[in-house]
Amino acid sequence: MSIKKIALAVAAALLWVGSASAQATNQLSQYRDNATANIKKDPKDTIPKIWKKGMLINVNINQGSLTNWAAGGDKFSLSLSSLLNAYAFYKKGKHAWDNVADLGFGLTNTTTLGTRKADDHIDLTSKYGYDMGKHWYASLLANVRTQFSSGYLYTDSSSTLTSKFFAPANLLLSPGFDYKPTDKFSLFISPVTGRWIVVLDDSLSAQGAYGVDPGKHIKSQFGAYLTVNWIADISKDINFKTRLDLFSDYLEKPQNVYMFWTNMLTLKVNKYIAASVNVDMIYDDKARVFANPKTGTLGPRLQVKEVIGVGFSTTF
Repeated sequence: MSIKKIALAVAAALLWVGSASAQATNQLSQYRDNATANIKKDPKDTIPKIWKKGMLINVNINQGSLTNWAAGGDKFSLSLSSLLNAYAFYKKGKHAWDNVADLGFGLTNTTTLGTRKADDHIDLTSKYGYDMGKHWYASLLANVRTQFSSGYLYTDSSSTLTSKFFAPANLLLSPGFDYKPTDKFSLFISPVTGRWIVVLDDSLSAQGAYGVDPGKHIKSQFGAYLTVNWIADISKDINFKTRLDLFSDYLEKPQNVYMFWTNMLTLKVNKYIAASVNVDMIYDDKARVFANPKTGTLGPRLQVKEVIGVGFSTTF
């Protein structure tokens, strides 16, 4: 066989091998693409989070000073208010468990008045629910509300102790039904609720403060309870949150409904700066306040607390 024929035979063999290799590569590539196309993520395969947790921290500081100010006023003023709101929500199958802690404390200091409290509250809520369908849950709710430190009623010449930690404290245990059409709205109602007013301080309990019988530390109540919680996103940076509690005591003056209503409007300036407005209102016919400071007359009145601030705010 001549060299020319051998060269042609080798060239033909190389062409055949190259063609076969390219064909095999294309076929393998096609198999790979087909396999990839067939592997699609099913949204139902995504495992939902059982726990949802979060926290909001808000700290506001305001300071002012006057020097030779003709219009008058305190030479120096400083106020500090802080708010912590934490939550842990559990959801698995038909079971739901919501836990919320709302804590706040604030102080104001002026040259004339010294240091006084501007805000002080501890509010803990835990609620278990079993899904019955159509957004209704059979639920059990527990709530504790008290404060961190002592509070005083001030006059021009004196101060009188009016409250302290667990004096008073409101404890509530309520089986009922919870309507939750969305994550941002809840209506809980119960016709059978136990409520306890606790005054652990001996001097306050001796006075019969907050409706507790003189010399006793606990007053038990039994009645109907309703609470509404609503969160509204007014815009991307503006949020409104409200909660209304109503309780009627079957055992004593059920027409005198206890009310606790808290509202918070938050305006986010940037990631770490926010302005907030808090307005709380309480009506309790058993809580005696100075209806007339000049005569010292005591009586039930609508209690209103307002806190406005701009400061550090962050969410976890």
